[in-house]
Amino acid sequence: MQSIMLKAKLHQARVTHAVLEYEGSCAIDGNLLDMAGIREHEQIQIYNIENGQRFTTYAIRGEEGSGIISVNGAAAHLAEVGQRVIICAYANYSEVELANYKPRLLYINADNSLSHASNAIPVQLA
Repeated sequence: MQSIMLKAKLHQARVTHAVLEYEGSCAIDGNLLDMAGIREHEQIQIYNIENGQRFTTYAIRGEEGSGIISVNGAAAHLAEVGQRVIICAYANYSEVELANYKPRLLYINADNSLSHASNAIPVQLA
């Protein structure tokens, strides 16, 4: 049996560009892609914290150290410059792989630099 699990998450990245006249995709700082283990052209889900929009696209490699998070094409209608987003990648894992499964969770500062990384989502009590 295969399970679809969270592979990587960039939490609270800020949109730096929203380019409507583009084929599509989301350009992400290459350093963040590497740290998250997200490959160029890999499918990603983007969740807009500010307006609740959720959409699927694919990652393209932005310049390393640029801090770029560019939402392109039709998705540019769903995220504006300055808005916070969560970018997630998912993968299929076998039962054997799940024994050592840990997602890569990157927590992002307002300038799209890395705040810290983890492999467990903290439990928050109400």
